[in-house]
Amino acid sequence: MAAPRLPASKEPRHLLVLPEDVGDDEVEVLAVSRFPQARWEQNDVPAPRGIMGPMTAALGMRTVSANMTPARTLRVARLSTLTGPYAVEAPDAVGLGLPSWSTYAYVVAAPRERGDKPYPGGDRDGLKRAFPDGMPVREEERVLQWLVAVARRLGGAVRIADNGIVLVPDVDGAIDLTVYSDRWLEPPEALAVVQQVHPRARLGEGTGTWDGPLPGAGRDAGIRPAWVTEVGGAGLHDALESYGVADPAERQRLHDEASAYDELMMAAPPPAEAFGVLVDLQHDGILSVEAAAETELPPLLRGLPWTSRGVVAYRVHWEPQFVEELEAERPSFEHRVARSRAAPQVQALARAIHGATGGEIADEADFLVDPEDV
Repeated sequence: MAAPRLPASKEPRHLLVLPEDVGDDEVEVLAVSRFPQARWEQNDVPAPRGIMGPMTAALGMRTVSANMTPARTLRVARLSTLTGPYAVEAPDAVGLGLPSWSTYAYVVAAPRERGDKPYPGGDRDGLKRAFPDGMPVREEERVLQWLVAVARRLGGAVRIADNGIVLVPDVDGAIDLTVYSDRWLEPPEALAVVQQVHPRARLGEGTGTWDGPLPGAGRDAGIRPAWVTEVGGAGLHDALESYGVADPAERQRLHDEASAYDELMMAAPPPAEAFGVLVDLQHDGILSVEAAAETELPPLLRGLPWTSRGVVAYRVHWEPQFVEELEAERPSFEHRVARSRAAPQVQALARAIHGATGGEIADEADFLVDPEDV
């Protein structure tokens, strides 16, 4: 069943534009991935397949419907909806300045909420360029950021209502991946997993040691900490006395306890609660795997039985030689070449960690990724 043609309108409206191989079920999945209460509005035509219960990327992210449904409304937020899909014909694409591959479009209704002018700095999504007089805020900001993320994930574009600027985010512009799991790998275990992919990987531990205070610190220091000056003493003994520890034997006992605690912590430090594994890519930058407990989960993972017991996030991050290029809408050729070499390695690390821990994989927009697609 063919989609109706994109209707003409004199009112400014944001558009989400997609290529021909994207089905409306994929838009639905990505809407629920960011807005858990997203739903198709009821009307006279049966709505597409509903989403029942907790869902992962494996439930059809790659499915493409051969027959497009009539235009209908998908509510993503209290005041914001997408209506479509509409067919974009050649005259429509030319008149709206859309890419030549534009096949389907969703008309976006959202409140117009603007704040201050954009701050200088990176603009990977192009929103600063699209809103030079005042950046979107509140619900409009959330919806537009989601639209750009959807366009990047599905190879689409976003047309801005105010000025007709068309944002075509680079599908390769965000290559970081995160593995969410309920299994904690100790640093040596994680290092062994990463070394299956990169034998030269190493733990990102600090190399410095502490050998006590610098010479001259304390009683004879020329510059004393403020807390020492406040109590009128020249060293810790005087400070303890000023705070009510007048007995020399008691002061010595406190000193001995503090020294014993320091020695214990240095000899047997507590287990790591977070750590990193580093891979030097030389001219292509650095890969890191950062492991830590995570409480802010992607919406699709919240409330699942296995996530309720605590989740560890293993973030696989690529850092190029020139970090500022990560936020460039159109990075340099050299950056794109380095990124093209780093991306398969990010994916290989995510696959290895997922194979060792299980769980789910998410991209930088918190959209879940089928492990078979990584």
